[in-house]
This record gives sequence, structure tokens and C-alpha cells, in this order.
Amino acid sequence: MMTTILHVLAAGSLKRAFIPLCQHFSQQTGIPVSVDFGPAGLLRERIEAGERCDLFASANTQHPQTLLANGRAQAAATFAFNRLNLTARKTAQTENADWLSLLANPALRLGTSTPGCDPSGDYTFDLLARVEAEYPDMALTARANRLVGGRDSLIVPAGEIASAWLIRQNLTDLFIGYAHYAQALEHTDDLRILALPEAYQTRCEYQLARLSDAAQPLEQFIVGSVGQAFLREAGFLTLNGK
Repeated sequence: MMTTILHVLAAGSLKRAFIPLCQHFSQQTGIPVSVDFGPAGLLRERIEAGERCDLFASANTQHPQTLLANGRAQAAATFAFNRLNLTARKTAQTENADWLSLLANPALRLGTSTPGCDPSGDYTFDLLARVEAEYPDMALTARANRLVGGRDSLIVPAGEIASAWLIRQNLTDLFIGYAHYAQALEHTDDLRILALPEAYQTRCEYQLARLSDAAQPLEQFIVGSVGQAFLREAGFLTLNGK
């Protein structure tokens, strides 16, 4: 008898963790997994429109909780955390500037993901509002260009990290996005990766929504020690706080 394929829809930021994680799960269990990645808000809409999904991995709690509330999901559980950081083009102008000076410089284009469609955009605009509350003259939310993660956004090529690709394509000078990408970019010569202060940070909480009984083994694997190790290896903050 053929084993049923598990269909997973997962936030795009999980790709570097979930591809090896799901491969390892399949090798261990013999259960094949098909994963499709995209902005979590748009993935939730696909589920609500009737697309088959056994397990949904979102970059926020809102989308899984919505599926739980409307009866489409059986359960929802937190499985990882993330933070935001700032990626900047490295030039003579930006090389020694701190994060606030970079954001305050109106000559530097600021790129973000798209709120509503992509949790990265939601988190980013929350952060920008906090900074703006203290420095209203910076007009950050008005200056921010929603470049990726929307319905009609640019498609970032496979294998590329949005912040690096957008800057290298000269589509922006600065990008606020997930901090777990920092480890993949830390040795680049053309970019600066800057941490953002705790006072302005948003807690990025990732949740799973289980939509079928068949997804229980994979859900348990992700929140278990091996799955958490894959997430930690990809730069995520995991359930044990590391």
C-alpha cells in the first residue's frame, strides 16, 4: 500500500530549516512530505479556498489561530521564534553608520516585506512604528517600500535571500527582515548586518496548524529535539530558549 504524501504549506523564511528537516523525517519514517513555501498570509488564504494541506507552518500566530477558530485546523502549537535585523549595502557612506543613522538617512531607500500578506511585513511595520513614535521626523512607514511578500511582488530567485538579492539588484539600499538569515550573510563583503535594539524588537512567534490526523508524526518531530536542532542550525530561536 502506498504511503500517503503529507502536504505542508510553510512560510518562506522556513525554507533553509524545513527542506533538510522534512527530508530527515521522511528518511526516518518512510512518510513522504511535499512542502510548498510562500508568504504565510497568502498560504492561509489558499487553505481557506480549499487547497489540501495537512500541516501549515506560519511565521506568526494569527494565521494558525484563524484556521483553528474557523474549524479548519485541529490544533495549533508554537515551534520557533525569530527576530528582526537590518541589512545595508556596504559603502563609504554606510560603513560606519549605526542602525538609527541608516534608517534616518532619507537618501537611503528602505525595503520591507508586505504587511497583511507576509508576517515579516507585519513585524517590520510594528517595529517601524515603535521607532517612529520616538523619532517622528524619520517618517519610516511612509518611506518603506513593500518589495516582496505581496500578491504581485517581485519573486526572489530560488536559493537567494531577499535582503541580499534586493540590495544587489539595486532595488533598495536597506532591508528589514528576519535575523536568522544573518549567519548566511555574515561573511559577505558587500553587505552590513546590524542588530536592532531590544526596545524596538518584535517577538516573531512561529506556529504550526495541524489540519489532519496524518500530520501528527511530523508535528511531533518538528517540536521534538531533532526538529528543533534543524531549526537552531538554520538560525531560529527554539522552544528551549536557545
